[in-house]
Amino acid sequence: MTAAPVALVTGGDRGLGLSMVQHLAKHGVDIILTYRSNISGAKEAERALMAAGRRVKALQLDVADTAGFPGFARAVGETLSGWRAERFDFLVNNAGIGIHAPFAETTEEQFDSLVNIHLKGVFFLTQKLLPLIADGGRILNISSGLTRFSLPGYSAYATMKGAVEVLTRYLAAELAERKIIVNTLAPGAIATDFGGGVVRDNKDVNGYIASVTALGRVGLPDDIGRAVAALLGPDTGWINAQRIEASGGMKL
Repeated sequence: MTAAPVALVTGGDRGLGLSMVQHLAKHGVDIILTYRSNISGAKEAERALMAAGRRVKALQLDVADTAGFPGFARAVGETLSGWRAERFDFLVNNAGIGIHAPFAETTEEQFDSLVNIHLKGVFFLTQKLLPLIADGGRILNISSGLTRFSLPGYSAYATMKGAVEVLTRYLAAELAERKIIVNTLAPGAIATDFGGGVVRDNKDVNGYIASVTALGRVGLPDDIGRAVAALLGPDTGWINAQRIEASGGMKL
C-alpha cells in the first residue's frame, strides 16, 4: 500500500494554518504542524486529526529563531523515521504575525521582527528542510493580497511578503532539477484572530472589506484551507512559480 503524502505546515495550530491542516487531512495527507506557544491548540488539532485517521505530529517552532532550526529539522526527521518515511512531500510556510503601523511610525524593532518571522525565517527554514523534502514535492509560501493593493499601515508587513514572492520564483528555478514545485498563495482579508481579529470583529472594517470585494464578503479560513489543499493536490502539478491570490476579488 502506498504511504500517504506528508505535509509540514508552520503555524498549523490556529487560524489559517489550522484550516489548512484540516483540509489537507480530509484529502488523505498526514500532517506535521508547528506551533510557537499555543501548545493546547496544537495538541487539540493533533488529537482531532488523529481521530480522523491521520498520522499527525505537533512540533514546537519559533520561525524567528534560526538557531533552533537544526534541532527542529532533527525532530522532523525523527517523526518521519517513526512513520517509516525518509522525506515529506509538502512544505507550507504559513506562520506569521501582523503589525499595523503607519510608515512614518514603524519602529526598527517592528521592522526587524517582521523580517525575522516573514522573510529570514522562511528563507533559512526552507533551506534547512530541503534535504527532507521529497524530490517532486511542493513548497507553498503564504503571502498577502497586500502585495497587490495597498492599505495604510501595512507597508512593512507587505514589504516582507513581496520579498517572499520574489523568493518563490527563485526557489522554483533553483529547485527545478529536483522537480520541486514552488508557488505563493496570497490571501485577502480573512476573518480570523490575526492582527487582533480586526477583520473578524470590527463591523466597520468587515463591512468596508465586503464593499470592495467582488464576491461581497470577507474571506473565511475555509476559503484558504481549501485553496491550499487544491494547490497541493494531484491536479495542479503544472502550476509553478506563480502567485495565486485568494481574495474573492478584493480591490479590483
